[in-house]
Amino acid sequence: TSLSSSNLHHRVQFGIIPKSAITVQMKKLVLIAVFFLWSSVPSVAEVTLSQVFSDSDGMNRMLAAIETSTHMTTAYTGVKAISQDVMTAMAKVDRAQFVPKHSVHDAFENQPLRIGYGQTISQPFIVALMLHLLQLQPDDRVLEVGTGSGYQAAVTAELAAHVHTVEIIPELARSADRRLKSLGYMNISVRTGDGWYGWPEEAPFDGILITAVAQEVPPRLLAQLAVGGRLVMPVGEVWGDQELVLLTRDTTGVINTREVLPVRFVPMTGGGILTLRDSRQHQ
Repeated sequence: TSLSSSNLHHRVQFGIIPKSAITVQMKKLVLIAVFFLWSSVPSVAEVTLSQVFSDSDGMNRMLAAIETSTHMTTAYTGVKAISQDVMTAMAKVDRAQFVPKHSVHDAFENQPLRIGYGQTISQPFIVALMLHLLQLQPDDRVLEVGTGSGYQAAVTAELAAHVHTVEIIPELARSADRRLKSLGYMNISVRTGDGWYGWPEEAPFDGILITAVAQEVPPRLLAQLAVGGRLVMPVGEVWGDQELVLLTRDTTGVINTREVLPVRFVPMTGGGILTLRDSRQHQ
């Protein structure tokens, strides 16, 4: 899940334009413009609790903010608009059901929110963008690493046949499982475990979503990606540069990689990521 670090979420770097062609000054101008437009969306915190649940005002604001963010980043991500299927799925899931009670008034803000245990519920724009990049079909099976509160799994379940989601923090896994079942999601399976290793007995997956940053794509997860499948995750340093990347496995088995835009996510944890760090230290 992505951290509440707006300064990096609001950065835009590249997509179809080479890094060398983008000046520091241009990046700063885009950052300021995106931040201004996102900040101009009226705050849901001004709406009473009864209004949040009694009308669609908060949801409409969130969807409008996603569209604004998408338009502002088109030149860099190559995404002109989030697919209608993804926007419809976003509209079906009440984000207020997945945040702590003290954050309900901010549930429809286009920003990450803390959910405890050092984790966050991702920014709606980032959730929508990651799902857009996966290009899911109704009969697809998806692996998610980093369940958090279950929000992204719920949105994904509106688009795919089944979602298998792995959460390393037992308390979050249990609460997400209870929440998702209470909301009627029968096509989501939650497991407590180290997401570095995926869910091999259920592989291959048509789509894989990873909501925590690592220095490289976990080899075990890449091995669980089906032919024609897509994997989206943040890659980079915990406190340094991170890029949202899209990997696709073509019909010949070749993996193609595309960097999408800078992000800020919490780090992947567990024994698997530690083996990577140990191996890098001994190189």
